[in-house]
Amino acid sequence: MTQDQILTFAIIGTTVGLFIWNKWRFDIVSLLSLFAAVLAGIVPVDKAFSGFADPVVVTVACILVISAAISRSGFIDMALKIMNRFVEYKNLQIFVLVVMVMFLSAFMNNVGALAIFLPIAITFARKSGRKPSELLMPMSFASLIGGLVTLIGTPPNLMISNIRKDFLGESYSMFDFAPVGIAICLCSLLYLTFGWRLLPKDRRGQSLPEERFSIEDYVSEVSVDENSTLIDKTIRDVENFIEGDLSIIGLLRSGYRTLAPSGRLKVRSGDVLIVKSDPVALKNIVDTGKVSLIGSKETENTVFVSDDVGITEAVVMAGSELIGSTPSEMQLRRRFSVNLLAVRQSDRKKQTRLKNVRFEEGDLIVLQGNLDSMPETLAELGCLPLAERNLQLGRQKFIFLPVLIMAVAVLLAVTNILPLSISFLGGVILIALLKIMRPNEIYSAIDVSIIILLGALIPVTQAMQDTGGAELIAKFISEVTTGFPIWGVLASVLIATMLVTPFLNNAATVLLMAPIAANMAQNLDSDVDAFLMAVAIGASCDFLTPVGHQSNTLVMAPGGYKFTDYWRLGLPLSILVVIVGVPIIMWVWL
Repeated sequence: MTQDQILTFAIIGTTVGLFIWNKWRFDIVSLLSLFAAVLAGIVPVDKAFSGFADPVVVTVACILVISAAISRSGFIDMALKIMNRFVEYKNLQIFVLVVMVMFLSAFMNNVGALAIFLPIAITFARKSGRKPSELLMPMSFASLIGGLVTLIGTPPNLMISNIRKDFLGESYSMFDFAPVGIAICLCSLLYLTFGWRLLPKDRRGQSLPEERFSIEDYVSEVSVDENSTLIDKTIRDVENFIEGDLSIIGLLRSGYRTLAPSGRLKVRSGDVLIVKSDPVALKNIVDTGKVSLIGSKETENTVFVSDDVGITEAVVMAGSELIGSTPSEMQLRRRFSVNLLAVRQSDRKKQTRLKNVRFEEGDLIVLQGNLDSMPETLAELGCLPLAERNLQLGRQKFIFLPVLIMAVAVLLAVTNILPLSISFLGGVILIALLKIMRPNEIYSAIDVSIIILLGALIPVTQAMQDTGGAELIAKFISEVTTGFPIWGVLASVLIATMLVTPFLNNAATVLLMAPIAANMAQNLDSDVDAFLMAVAIGASCDFLTPVGHQSNTLVMAPGGYKFTDYWRLGLPLSILVVIVGVPIIMWVWL
């Protein structure tokens, strides 16, 4: 071995060791690896930050933003309305949830796809009297498998495509992964639909934030505008029309207040409805009923959100200045530049107007104000923000637009009109210009730690290729597997990648294993694509631990899982992936 090869193996070996040690963040370890590689001279100084300019890094960031836009859109709400029909059919719940998560994961970030359906699954479980643990792990595995279908389904596929370009001069197209990915998805769907019975029966997860804080009822005021869909509907019809727990407890018309209005009373333009509702129903009446939240003081054409102004939910703590006062007495707008939109109190029998509510300890309130100054305002008021909740009351609902943007970006890339990174960058620009997401939401959607990991490790792993280290390892493995049939070598690559992935980030696994696998294919005079596909599948199929992938970690607490629960459902699935994946890879790519 040459000196550069020795240094490369030492740095990459140390990097892998630090990943396994798991005491430092993986993005910090990646930066340390890059720094050491530059000092050792195996990465030229002028190439040190070339990884951050790689189109793959830009594409991953853009996919995260577009995925977030889709998750916030009304398109998901429509899908959930359809899914609600299956709540009563226990045997179909896992099938429907797994299919939906798989489908979304093929076109958006897999953690985002899982996060969308996580609270829905817990609601399904509660309504049908089953434990969330029966649903959540199958959904987590489905989010990993769904990403196998397309180029943009998961970052490892993008990295594999980039490495293919280095070896063969051409990247993968959008659906080159589909034949193998769809076959694995179908077999996994069948397994997960029935295999959940392998999980322990006594697992109990943590409750959702909504349940921990018991925030089921708000008292709010909404103004019925001229274009409202509620006009000429009776009070009873409105309550039935809006999905969620909602009651109209008062009505203000022409200066006169009516408490507990008759269910036969029709709503008119200009009415002010006093509603008691859960947060979901409060959002639904604003979006579906086309009414306006007017807060503690009636204003015309109130704007609830902009780039700087947003809505925050908080709880009134002991010692708060609010306790014992009303919004009018506190003069919240003049003194604090915030508007009270809703309040929930423990005494649900109170039916007073919002501006006359007298605050108590433990009240849950919804405030509108400047997002930058909101933390200081809440601290001054003695309120604790509920950061775990994401209310978007009064926001314009874009039902199909984010999905359309994603579809157009994919179409432009598939037809080779624009490179993948440029087409998705255009999608992000449209999302910003059309104000589908605020700038701060766009930036928060980008997982900076993943961007740093990719940008830092790309030049380091490229050094393994440039110094001949990858070829050296490939020759050694080829000698060890001499006499193996080609399916045996492919299975060995796939299994090895599966075993490495739980200890490394999946993108880091691809950067490590893909050059080795490609060199092995060349040494065996075989097709490089088959070996790269084996690495892509192995890097995405991490079913054995809760720490190898964020999706598995995400469901651990809500499902109440233990570390050893994952292999009970995941080991048979891993074996199934190998049994199905290897023949399909050989059929398609050899």
